[in-house]
Amino acid sequence: MYMSAGGGISLPFYRHQSGVFSPRSASTPHIRASPPAPQAPPYSAKMADLDNKEQEMDPADMEDVEEVEEEETGEDENSKARQLTVQMMQNPEILAALQERLDGLVGSPSGYMESLPKVVKRRVHALKNLQVKCAHIEAKFYEEVHELERKYAALYQPLFDKRSDIVKAVYEPTDEECEWKPAEEEELTEEMKEKAKVEEEKKDEEKEDPKGIPEFWLTVFKNVDLLSDMLQEHDEPILKHLQDIKVKFSDPGQPMSFSLDFHFEPNDFFSNTLLTKAYKMRSEPDETEPFSFDGPEIMGCTGCVIDWTKGKNVTLKTIKKKQKHKGRGTVRTVTKTVPNDSFFNFFTPPEVPESGELDEDSEAVLAADFEIGHFIRERIVPRAVLYFTGEAIEDDDDDYDEEGEEADDEEGEEEADEENDPDYDPKKDANPTPECKQQ
Repeated sequence: MYMSAGGGISLPFYRHQSGVFSPRSASTPHIRASPPAPQAPPYSAKMADLDNKEQEMDPADMEDVEEVEEEETGEDENSKARQLTVQMMQNPEILAALQERLDGLVGSPSGYMESLPKVVKRRVHALKNLQVKCAHIEAKFYEEVHELERKYAALYQPLFDKRSDIVKAVYEPTDEECEWKPAEEEELTEEMKEKAKVEEEKKDEEKEDPKGIPEFWLTVFKNVDLLSDMLQEHDEPILKHLQDIKVKFSDPGQPMSFSLDFHFEPNDFFSNTLLTKAYKMRSEPDETEPFSFDGPEIMGCTGCVIDWTKGKNVTLKTIKKKQKHKGRGTVRTVTKTVPNDSFFNFFTPPEVPESGELDEDSEAVLAADFEIGHFIRERIVPRAVLYFTGEAIEDDDDDYDEEGEEADDEEGEEEADEENDPDYDPKKDANPTPECKQQ
C-alpha cells in the first residue's frame, strides 16, 4: 500500500488459493546498516615476520619486501575506508539524505536509452505505448473483479445476517446447526466426551443464561493487533454495544467504492444506531504516470457525525492548566477541551484536498486508515468468528513464523560468510552495532 502519483493509496491485488482477490500488503523500504567490517591490526603478523627477516636479507631482496609492505599498507587503508563507510551509514542524517537521493532516482533514465541507435529508440517507444494499453486492460480487469465481489457479496449477506441474528440473540440456532466436531475431539473416548459434557452443563447452571454471544465484536477487535492498538479502555464499554459490521459496495455503473456500516444497539453514549465509513476508489492509470498503475487505489474516505450524549464523548477530554499573571502574580485555573485517543476517531478521518497533496502526517494517518478499512472489509467481516475464537490469528502467526525462518536462514548465511573471511575477528563483534533506523 503506497501513495500513488494521483494522490491515492495503491492497493494491488493477488489471488488467494481459495480464488478470492484481496489486497497485497506492502512493506516500507528501509536502509539497514551492515555489520562493522573487520579491522586489520595496525601491525599485522605478516609485517612482524618481514621485520625479523629483514636483517638476514641482502639488498637485492629488499625490493620485494618494500613491495609487500606497500601492499599491506594498501590493505590497511581499505580497511579504514570500510570503517568510515560503516560509521557514515550509522548517521541518521546521512541515511535520510541518501534515502532522499535514492527516491529522486526512481523513474529517472539510466543513460542506457540515450546510447541506443535512433531506430532502436523508436521501437522501444512502440513497446511503451503497448505497455500503456496493457495498463488500461489491467484496469478493466480490476473493475470486473469489483463487479464479481459485488455479485458474491449478495450471496454471502444472508449468511452474515444469520450470524448477526445469533450474536444479537434474535435467533437461537437448532441442535443440528450447533453440532460441531473439532479435529482434536475425534480422538477422545466416549467416556471422556461424556465427562466433558457433564462439566459444561455444571458451568452453565452456575452462570446466568447469557443472550446471544456477548461482546462478540469487541472480542474480535481485541484479538487483532491492528485493531487492538486503536482501542482505549474508555472505548470498550461502547463497543460492547456493537452488534454487526456490514460491507456495502457501490451500485452497478457507479464509481468504485465501498462502505463499512457499524450497527449499534441503543446505548447511553450516543444516539446513533449506525456509524458509517465510506471509501472512494479508482481503477484507472494516471494520465501523467500510466506506468505507476498497480491496481485499484483508495482516493479518499469520509466518516460520519457521532451524536454524543453530553459528557460521553470519548474523542475529547478536558484538562485543567494553571496560568500565572505576569504583572500581578495571581494564578488562575483554565479548563481546555483537547482531542483524546479513541477508536471512534476512525469516523473523522483527515480530508483529502482536491489537489491530492498531503503533508507527511496526514498521509501517514490516511495510509493507516485505508489499511484498517481494507482489513476490516477483506478479513474481519468475512471471517469474524475465526478472529473471535483466535483461529484466524493462529493462521496469521504461522505466516510470520515462515518469514522468520527465512530470516534465520539469511542470518546463517551471513555468519558463514564471516567465518570464511580470513580477516574476520569475532572478538570485535562482542558488542554488535545497533541497527540503524531511518528518521
